[in-house]
Amino acid sequence: MTIGIIGAGISGLTLAYELQKRGIEYHIWEAADQAGGYIQSRREVAEGGSYLRELGPNSLLGDADLLRWLDELGLTPDLTFSKPVSKVRYIFRNGQYQQLPSGPPSLLFGSFFSWKTKWAIFQERNNKTVSPENETLAQFFRRRFSDEIVDSALGPFVAGIYAGDPEQLLVSETFPSLLEYEKDYGSVLRGLIKNQSKTGRRQSFSFRDGMQMLPNALAVKLKNLSLSSPVKRIVKIADGWQVETATGTQTVNMLVLTTGTDVTTRLVEPTYPVFAKALRNVTYPPMTAIHSVYKRADVRHPLDGFGGLNPKSEKRFSSGHIWNSSVFDGRCPEDEVLLTTMVGGQMNPANAQLPDDVIFRNVHQELVDSFGIRASKPVFRAIQRWERAIPQYDAAIVAVKQPVKVAEADNLFVCANWYGGISLSDCIRKARELAEQLAGKAGINNF
Repeated sequence: MTIGIIGAGISGLTLAYELQKRGIEYHIWEAADQAGGYIQSRREVAEGGSYLRELGPNSLLGDADLLRWLDELGLTPDLTFSKPVSKVRYIFRNGQYQQLPSGPPSLLFGSFFSWKTKWAIFQERNNKTVSPENETLAQFFRRRFSDEIVDSALGPFVAGIYAGDPEQLLVSETFPSLLEYEKDYGSVLRGLIKNQSKTGRRQSFSFRDGMQMLPNALAVKLKNLSLSSPVKRIVKIADGWQVETATGTQTVNMLVLTTGTDVTTRLVEPTYPVFAKALRNVTYPPMTAIHSVYKRADVRHPLDGFGGLNPKSEKRFSSGHIWNSSVFDGRCPEDEVLLTTMVGGQMNPANAQLPDDVIFRNVHQELVDSFGIRASKPVFRAIQRWERAIPQYDAAIVAVKQPVKVAEADNLFVCANWYGGISLSDCIRKARELAEQLAGKAGINNF
């Protein structure tokens, strides 16, 4: 029994590692010359000092089980937990960043939301309406809460996490637990309270040399990882699949695709044209990340939080800013601050595709206006572009589900961020679960 895996992002690496632990033969192919996919960290030395930039995900959110798994990989000594101040979030409203309420006292007595919205939140427990099929996040929160919640909190949150538009993303695909709370408890708030102890304590963390330490730790343990090995095509045969690369053809009994929808479409189209057609409708908006460093003395704002997000209604250039040096230690010299500005996404894709100098100029001006920066330019800055950033969990994702099931009947499986959850913790969880499933199919149950 041999299992093939195409793609060595976090999903493919985790799956290969879990199969290897179970003694299952596998082979994993990766087109790039390094593993990790979008998880990329860069430690750069400039005249001002040493800077740790995250080109992709900035952190990982996990529970005790995930921490035990990381310990198994030998990463515990390198863990860097986020600072307590990172629990504070800011939203840009009325010309300045305002702290988002973090609990009942600040919600009730703070000025962020109007009394009308506060009353709507209080009354949510008595809201007897139910979600129709394919309800969007915006529709769900308007129905259960208010327009203000959607515009001032949900919208910027969704733009920051999904690079998406709440008017398009489906609640069933992004936050299915909210629908469960509505169904089981008749209230989202009641469900959150009832399930608070069940979900377990989750922490946000990174690693001493950045997030790339995670895929690197997995890759070094794998015995059958082939880098710089793009797969040309896959062919269904009687007892499995043939995987053709530049170096030859290998036969596997089961095959797992962990690639983005673009590569997956190319690979499945000859065998599953309906699957390929559905995949072409999945969208990935462009996103550009700008890393800016300033002297701490030149920044008037305390930067006492995770960062600040921008509602669409405020018509800002960026989606928001992460205050990296406030969240984790070791990102820049102590007398400086490092910020990551996200530009683009589903609600403003054109901004992400502007020339570098235009983006730099607009981002610097927004930072100056927002945080009282007195410097004429950053002491260090860099840019990272992703033409296809984050897959959108809108109606197009629903149309992919049935073709995935059809392919599974032929021992072709999907384990990717566009199917069943986009976060790093989701991808790790899905890969570990799939390893268990495939082990069962292979008749190996030693865990």
